[in-house]
Amino acid sequence: MTGKQTLPEATADGQDVVLEVREVFKHFRMRRTSLRGERPQVHAVDGISVRLRAGRTLGLVGESGCGKSTLGRLITGLDTPTSGSVRVGTELRDITAGADGKVQAVFQDPASALDPRMTARASVAEALGGVAKDERERRIDEAFASVGLPLELGSRYPHQLSGGQQQRVCIARALIARPDLILLDEAVSSLDASLQAQVLDLLERLQRETGTAYVFISHDLRAVRQVSHSMAVMYLGQIVEEAPSEAFDRGLLHPYAVALRSTEPGIFQGEEGIERIVLRGEPPSAVNPPPGCRFAPRCPIADDRCVEVAPELTEVSNGHRVRCHRPGELTLNPASPTGAVTTGAAESGGEL
Repeated sequence: MTGKQTLPEATADGQDVVLEVREVFKHFRMRRTSLRGERPQVHAVDGISVRLRAGRTLGLVGESGCGKSTLGRLITGLDTPTSGSVRVGTELRDITAGADGKVQAVFQDPASALDPRMTARASVAEALGGVAKDERERRIDEAFASVGLPLELGSRYPHQLSGGQQQRVCIARALIARPDLILLDEAVSSLDASLQAQVLDLLERLQRETGTAYVFISHDLRAVRQVSHSMAVMYLGQIVEEAPSEAFDRGLLHPYAVALRSTEPGIFQGEEGIERIVLRGEPPSAVNPPPGCRFAPRCPIADDRCVEVAPELTEVSNGHRVRCHRPGELTLNPASPTGAVTTGAAESGGEL
């Protein structure tokens, strides 16, 4: 298939859609390098479109600098798109016009997200605005109970809480506004393994109970796969592959997504001969992206077309889209005794 990309995660009539990102670009202008030259621009996000339904989770993964956090800031309204539109809530209101609390965010460091001068209860209440006192107290109690926080912790300040308790306070604050969408940007990255598991289980339970949609941003593939219904891989400001989470077990098609998947610890536990794919070189500059495929300078199977012609994000099966001229030609080969990477009929070494 070719042509203009379609939007995933949509019902036939658009019902229950709580997030629509349409052809969004975000470029940041830098200082001039000369008196006469134009100000260079960082292409942080380039032409991304996604759509998400209520009660579903979209996971965003990619290496540092790929633009996933910038996309998150656009979704929450913290940044304004250079072009394109972001609409949120059951009424799909444009985020630049204000979303009336329909989108909330939970960030990586809960300690810095909480005011050290406010108690846990006051921090949670902050999201309620002008609600009557009795209703406010009832909803705060409900929010504490929903995230498993004892009410007596409400009088404590952030420094008196553990990291897990601080993050639960942040989640309670996001939930109390009854949003349609919550952005979770590296929300469990600062927690140890046991606390991560608890918070992820909590998020899944709350989603089942409330029907809230999540955008889950992380570099931790395991965490993203646990909570996500679909996943998108970003590279240098673009989505290069998007698929249902189950496709991330063995069905990835873009060379970068395959390489990223191979780095997950224990991915082929019990299978011998599999080695991680180590990509050579650095990503191209976001100030001057390559004219063709942005991954071509590091891709082991790139040809002249890849270097010269930018591929479109094309649907290859139901809910599975990939931005590549040669999708599926680079695969991991678990049957190989050398842990080789297979490119079509030929094999290359286990390192890229």
